Amino acid sequence: MMRCTVGERLLPIAGLLILCVGVLAASAAPAADEGAARRIVVFTGDVSQAPAQAALVRAFGGEPLRALPLVNGMSVLLPPAAEARMAARWEVLRIDVDAPVRALGKPATPPGLDKDDDEQPPQALPWGVDRIDAEWAWGTSRGAGVAVAVIDSGIDKDHPDLAANLAGGINFVSKNWRKPADPTDWDDAYGHGTHVAGIIAAADNEIGVVGVAPEAAIYAVRVLGKTGSGYVSDVIAGIQWAVDNGMDVANMSLGSDYHVESLLVACDAAAAAGVILVAAAGNDGAAVDYPAAYGSVIAVAATDAADGCPSWSSVGSAVEIAAPGVAVPSTWKDGGYAVASGTSMAAPHVAGTLALLLSAGLGVDMCAGADDLLAAGIDERTGCGLVDAGESATGIADYGDDLP
Repeated sequence: MMRCTVGERLLPIAGLLILCVGVLAASAAPAADEGAARRIVVFTGDVSQAPAQAALVRAFGGEPLRALPLVNGMSVLLPPAAEARMAARWEVLRIDVDAPVRALGKPATPPGLDKDDDEQPPQALPWGVDRIDAEWAWGTSRGAGVAVAVIDSGIDKDHPDLAANLAGGINFVSKNWRKPADPTDWDDAYGHGTHVAGIIAAADNEIGVVGVAPEAAIYAVRVLGKTGSGYVSDVIAGIQWAVDNGMDVANMSLGSDYHVESLLVACDAAAAAGVILVAAAGNDGAAVDYPAAYGSVIAVAATDAADGCPSWSSVGSAVEIAAPGVAVPSTWKDGGYAVASGTSMAAPHVAGTLALLLSAGLGVDMCAGADDLLAAGIDERTGCGLVDAGESATGIADYGDDLP
């Protein structure tokens, strides 16, 4: 989250189930868009066929939105009066609220003001990339061969500072529940995802900025709309895509105040499949948001240029590591650049560091090289400390003032 300053699988279903669904459909509740609520219906293992799941949803007056095979579920619109009755069915394991997720705020400086329409500014090393000593790792690794999914608001398809590393994308945001999302519509209309992508892998190309891992492949996984908001079900779909498409790392600079069991299950499944999940801890100075709070996700807190801990960075035992998150310059939509703050900006510093380590065939225990900022050891504000990409990649703890 960003804030400033502060194929369907076929499983035979018994004829009795199909008959029961048909009978229920005859007396279905009113149309799903009449006061219906967004829910995630999770089915028992006996019902893993999407058409059968959809038929049961419709039998209760609901409208299927998207299959979520990673959790054996489906996002739906469901009339409130039908929810308890559907939850009592043997085919239904549980019904979760399809909670909102968000990437709130605007950049600290208006985007695009530091460049003319026809020219890009000369490249500068962002203070956050410098602070974690990423440039010291580039002699060992630059992230080549590592795939990073940016599960966010999309990425600017034409940004000249990202084009070399932007390998593709997918969109899960639908403009209207009646119409499926256009999978090709992953261009960033909000800016947040483009900013995150630049921190991870803006190219080392003499213009604009440079990312932590300037040769990593980034993929836009659009789950947030034009206002920077979305739903847990879309995030689950994005995580599913990351698993299905062999992503090495998935960055989620977004969050929700609400625990949703299906999101936990999806994160655990992705981690078990080998995707390293990184997420923003949150920006309300309180408990860590979801999905960062889950054990299968690396929760990243924010620091400033003086190694201080901003009061708005979320805290708690779930915080695992910290990274620069205040007044961070990066790429923005429409070919621009912007400065922004938030744990949204901290998380991609960690995702980029992971790309460096994976590319070099190194272990991914970043705490082994992290710099303690508070008391020695683990604390609830910075976890194991400030990520140090240089030390993690090279084993060198003190570089002095100049690159070798």
